[in-house]
Amino acid sequence: MSGWKTLGWSMLTAALTGPALADVNYRAAVIRVDSSGPLPISRLDLQPDDLGFAGADLATADNATTGAFTGQTFETVNVVATPDTVSAEMAKLLDDGITFIVTMADAATTVALADQAGDKALLINAAATDDSLRGADCRANLLHVTPSDAMRADALAQYLMWKRWDAWYLIAGSHPEDEALAAAYKRSATKFGAQIVEERTYEDTGGARRTDTGHVQVQAQIPVFTQRAPDHDVMVAADHAEVFADYLPYHTWDARPVAGSAGLIPTSWTPAMEAWGATQWQNRFEEGASRLAQEEDFEAWVALRVLGEAATRTGGGDAAAVRDFILSDRFELGAFKGQKLTFRDWDGQLRQPVLLAADNIVVSVSPQDGFLHQTSTLDTLGIDRTETECRK
Repeated sequence: MSGWKTLGWSMLTAALTGPALADVNYRAAVIRVDSSGPLPISRLDLQPDDLGFAGADLATADNATTGAFTGQTFETVNVVATPDTVSAEMAKLLDDGITFIVTMADAATTVALADQAGDKALLINAAATDDSLRGADCRANLLHVTPSDAMRADALAQYLMWKRWDAWYLIAGSHPEDEALAAAYKRSATKFGAQIVEERTYEDTGGARRTDTGHVQVQAQIPVFTQRAPDHDVMVAADHAEVFADYLPYHTWDARPVAGSAGLIPTSWTPAMEAWGATQWQNRFEEGASRLAQEEDFEAWVALRVLGEAATRTGGGDAAAVRDFILSDRFELGAFKGQKLTFRDWDGQLRQPVLLAADNIVVSVSPQDGFLHQTSTLDTLGIDRTETECRK
């Protein structure tokens, strides 16, 4: 397939072997890499211990329900690692014959894990949004179920253009990942005809944000930082490092809406999602996890449902057949987003609508009406075939 070299997938047999529809056992793993860092701005954003794993458990149960009728069983190992231990944990999974692995890690770690796995495992990225993973750093054994930065930026841009809010004030954080996200927004502005009238960088000076900053200082600092900007319709925040964006709404100098990393946020999932049968999924998740589903939970669920769907459709057993089916135009996955989802063969990215969420509601879903594409309107979001830098 375009942009993808065939690996030695004959080695992927430890978990994906056996006769069709006859007692086939599929073994998978979710490896989440937790790194030390500052606490989130709000205590409401503290990470639950089972983040991602709760979604994986639900997906495994869903796969097992279908598997009961097809002679297939599914089991998933959940692993918590740190940047120092992740390589050893991956080695254990590979040594144990687990060949379908969902990763929840940053971009650099995700690439390292894909290289470590080589042709021994198929990896599904359920966390890193970096465009580089779908471009220059793509890997043939790595697929992506989380929407990329480019997809999220395009989703927001389409809505802002539909609203005719085409004058943007872009504020980016000082970290490399913030700069990359800002680049995605600048690309989207050019793509859809918006104008960035002002760009500023919010420098991360460190400190315990919840205890050192306080609402009094924020109330004084943010208006000063954002003042003296040209007239604009909306402020767009690029803050992957989660340093400042949540402080922007209601604190800016000008009375303008905030979007991007705060305010109106492009996301793959939100607990507010109810359309297209999503309420049923949310209820089942909440019953099992005793909490609301977060984006990472949904993405882990999608990743493992990819395996379940491919196993069912191929009849089970052959690793190469499962992989080829996932990347073929015959694969499609229902995921409570109003249409079937498929993978792009040029970079391994899952096509999908992107939700635009604010506070307790879904404001809209992109792609927006009127944005057309010769193949799929979902390909109006993100890097298209002719633009891809993926060559592996």
